Parts: sequence; C-alpha cells; structure tokens
Amino acid sequence: MKRILHVVGARPNYMKIAPIVREMAKHANEFAQTLVHTGQHYDDNMSKVFFDELEMPRPDVNLEVGSGSHAEQTAEVMMRFEPVVAQFKPDWVVVPGDVNSTLACALVAVKLGVKVAHVEAGLRSFDRTMPEEINRLLTDQISDLLLTHSPEARENLTHEGVAEEKIHLVGNTMIDTLVRLMPLAEERWPALHSRFRFDQFVLVTLHRPNNVDDRAGLNEIISALNQVSSDVPVLFPVHPRTQQKIAQYEINVSETVRLTEPIGYIDFLALQAHAAIVVTDSGGVQEETTFLGVPCLTVRPNTERPITITTGTNRLVKRNREAIVSAIRSALDRPRNAAASRPELWDGKAAERIVRLFRELD
Repeated sequence: MKRILHVVGARPNYMKIAPIVREMAKHANEFAQTLVHTGQHYDDNMSKVFFDELEMPRPDVNLEVGSGSHAEQTAEVMMRFEPVVAQFKPDWVVVPGDVNSTLACALVAVKLGVKVAHVEAGLRSFDRTMPEEINRLLTDQISDLLLTHSPEARENLTHEGVAEEKIHLVGNTMIDTLVRLMPLAEERWPALHSRFRFDQFVLVTLHRPNNVDDRAGLNEIISALNQVSSDVPVLFPVHPRTQQKIAQYEINVSETVRLTEPIGYIDFLALQAHAAIVVTDSGGVQEETTFLGVPCLTVRPNTERPITITTGTNRLVKRNREAIVSAIRSALDRPRNAAASRPELWDGKAAERIVRLFRELD
C-alpha cells in the first residue's frame, strides 16, 4: 500500500487536489491518504463551504500557519510540516500549484527522503518578480514526479534540465472539478439570475497585490469598470483585500458596478458560465473561462498559462482605463467559440490518469 500525503494551502489548491483524493479513494486497498491543510490561507467559514461543495474530507491535519511575510510563512510551514511527515511516514507528498506551502512542503519532504509529486508542474510566467514563479521553479527542480496540464510545460521543464522520464502530461485537475460540479452550478443559475437580474453582464474578480495594492493602478481598473457599467452591468464579488484597498484609497465606485461579498465556488462557476465576459487577475479563472468558452481579460503583463491565450479565450490587457474599456467592448462584440477553446486532456479525467500513474509506480 502506498502512503500518500496531500497538501493544500490556499483555496485553488482544493480544486486541484479534490479529484485526486476522490479517485484514490476508489482504490482504498492500494492507497492510504492523509490530507494536510497548512492554514496558509484559512477562513473557517469559507473553507467549510469549500470542503462541503467539493465533497472533500476535512483535513486530517491543520498546521494553522496563518499569514505573514513570504519568508515567515514558508519557514513556519516547514517547521510545522516536518513533524507531520515524521508521524505519517508517507511514500509520496503531493503538492499542487505555486503557493508558499507548495515549496515549503516539497522542501521538507525532499530533505527527509520522501518523494514529491508536483501537480500543475512546468507553468512559467518568466517573471521572477512574482513570488509564485520562484515557488514554481524551485518545486519543479526538487520534485520526483512532474504532472503537467499543458504541452508547453514539458518544454519549460526540459529546457531547465528536468529529466524527461519525470514529466507526465496528465491534464488539468481543476477542470475535473469544474466538469463534476457544472451540473450543480447550472441548477443554481436561475436563483442567481433572479438575484442579480442581469441577462448580459461583465464578471470581475481581482486580488493580486500588483493590482490592488497600487493606488494608481487600482484606480485605473475601477475607472474602466465605472465607464463600462454605463453600457453593460458589472458584477464584482470583492475579495476582502481588494475591498480594503478601495476604501483605503477612497476610490469611487459607480452605483452601476454591483459590489458583492465573495461568492462560493459553485455559484461563481455558474456566473462565469453565463457572463458575457470575465475580467480577472486569477490563474484559475483563466483556465475555467477557457474551458467554458467565455471571453476573459486578464489584467496582468504576463501569464503562466499561455495555453489559455493560444488555444483558449484569454487575452492579456494593460492596467490602463482606456485599454481595459476598449478590450471589454471588443470582446463583447466577438462571438463565442467554445469548441476551439479546450486544450488537450482538459476533459475531466486528469485525476484518473494521475491515479493510474501512481498505481503503476514502484
């Protein structure tokens, strides 16, 4: 029996790990699973909803690390994770994504002689000012199994000297979660439509420090949304960090921009599917809109998910009022083409391929 220790640290990690946990549970005679929540991003109410919606078991261990600087958070996760590895003695530690917990837990595992599997390996923005890029680069260098979700990831990894035999194109486990929950999201749409009363709308999500911590940049984005909202409704579920900065900087938000509290994953999925366009700085949203065939504008200078641009519906846009307004209006005029926006193996079966691979490993 293989002992598997899964790590989650932030909300997007749940969507990536949940399908693997569910699929391994079908082979309980082959896998003993332990789920560790580092507590890097943890709100009891939000996380409870997340685990309920994804039908994941509650974590076996919560490290309760909390917030802090990148160095503090990474060091704290490492110190608290090491005794967990010693206690459970896993054969594999599975780390998803690119948050501080990803790198911290991978480092601990490797130093204790435990093999590491990196879910969503090989993504690159080629922007080393992003903390996530450093986490991606270092985690990939020390992992034993690199599970990629797009062809360019293999190119990135082999260019960096990673051995070919470690790399496996398996697809996107986040899309597995989307495919499984989309019917439930559609069931919720009538109630959401009744609540917001929008037939055509722009859906917005912003949380990255580069966008929301900069007064001038955040003002440019909000000004663009104010202008667009005179033509088409704008629905903006506001991340707590973003809400704080809007208030701190005293940025005017038009009454025609509908601000709401953060929305649960399934409801947000329904809103994405029915939006005319999504404006975001989230990596996961770039992927989900690509699968759904919904036009997406990413307010960033780069993306570690270029396949969402070359194959999908995503487009990068400068953090500038005129550029954002022009891009939104242009996207609203273009017809959707969902059939052309699904990358290879984004089919809802990535977890099956991952578990099949683990079953074949020595």
